[in-house]
Amino acid sequence: MTVSPCRHNLFVDRKGLYQFLEGVQQNCLTNNSRQIVSISLEIDLVDPLVILDTISQVNEINFYFENKGKGEAIAAIDSVADLHIDGSDRFSKAEYFIKNSLKNIISFGNNNKPFSGPHFFCYFSFFNQNFQADYPFSSATIFLPRWQISVKNQSCILVMNSVMNASVNISKLIQTLFNKIEIISSLKYHSPKIDNFPGNYQKTSVTNADHFKNSVSSALNKIHAKHLTKVVLADVLDVKSSNHFNLFKSLNNLREIHPNCYIFSTSNGKGQNFIGASPERLISIRQQQLITDALAGSAPRGKTPAEDAANANSLINSEKEKHEHSLVIDYITQRLSHIGLLPQVLPPRLRQLTNIQHLWTPISAIVPPNVHPLKIVGQLHPTPAVAGAARDIACAEIRRYENFERGLYAAPLGWVDSHGNCEFIVGIRSALIDGDRARLYAGAGIVAGSDPEKEFAEVQLKLQALLKALV
Repeated sequence: MTVSPCRHNLFVDRKGLYQFLEGVQQNCLTNNSRQIVSISLEIDLVDPLVILDTISQVNEINFYFENKGKGEAIAAIDSVADLHIDGSDRFSKAEYFIKNSLKNIISFGNNNKPFSGPHFFCYFSFFNQNFQADYPFSSATIFLPRWQISVKNQSCILVMNSVMNASVNISKLIQTLFNKIEIISSLKYHSPKIDNFPGNYQKTSVTNADHFKNSVSSALNKIHAKHLTKVVLADVLDVKSSNHFNLFKSLNNLREIHPNCYIFSTSNGKGQNFIGASPERLISIRQQQLITDALAGSAPRGKTPAEDAANANSLINSEKEKHEHSLVIDYITQRLSHIGLLPQVLPPRLRQLTNIQHLWTPISAIVPPNVHPLKIVGQLHPTPAVAGAARDIACAEIRRYENFERGLYAAPLGWVDSHGNCEFIVGIRSALIDGDRARLYAGAGIVAGSDPEKEFAEVQLKLQALLKALV
């Protein structure tokens, strides 16, 4: 009989794991305390989306994150510790919660592999308070998952986080872990369950075309009067289906259609999910090296190579688009400098997606150990790419013009690990899904030279691309 290397390691780990947990339990007994154990094991390669589909429960919070281009995917299911808060100090409270939790976590297993060890998953809403009383997400949610399954470069890591105290049955805990591994291993050749019942859809515009174009015209008057230089106005589309939306089918479609975007999904544990395909990274930190994206200024893709090149060329040479782009670069470099970082602006390039192309400038910096990733996220959000400039005036205008709750739209979503590594994206090109209903979000940056008709058309283009993936 042949035993796969992973299986063999698991067999060896069981004894060492028992001794480790006994030691932790003894410590809990001596100090009359509780600790969280974080166990990381390499397992056979599986698709984290299939695992999310199979083992997540409606009443459990979860998070899914995939970047096909980087060969990365991660699913976080259920929670052993979480925080749900509102208010202007949400980023510092979230940072405190993570730091405090980490003091109480002890790790076991293969901790030098990508995505091993404890990771905290975070999603923030656009504003620090939701004005819609029944909006289904807090303005900040941070959780340490019970189960985390991740893939990086064809290597698959399972992390189990579990509370340990004097009364935990260690044998039972280990059995739970290995039962889960059995279930996960049995799914390694599965694809997401996709029922192909065609549904009927009704679309309702929440903001009518005239209202949106009038808002753009009004914003242009304020820009002309020098009250602000840019404001991002969003539009939403409500869709009702004859069937419940199939979350996994939608996510699978998004990753097929947008292989160069971040595919994401968050759940509040009450049946609502916020999902999307974002082209925009807010920050990524690996071994103290930070990268952030200035992404603003856009043009449609062409139907032929010649038309595509012409669109790209006019984007690169457009004064209006370059101005919109430079506002974002200036803002990011100022905010990073403000907390003592030394940002380096890399050469500009084009970010070409399936149906749209953007001006894109990566910006890098070294992060000192005393600066927590969430401090940087709090400094940068919201950037002029999703709010406008000046930021506070633009945010007040957004509240005035938009007749819906932004919630998690255009807000930071991502993870932080115990070493200060992180990845946060901006939740644009996104939808809030609730059973048979979905609300789709998309926005456009309004600057001097914007045309209300063209801005409306750009937003509809983004909404239609998202709708195609959902249905």
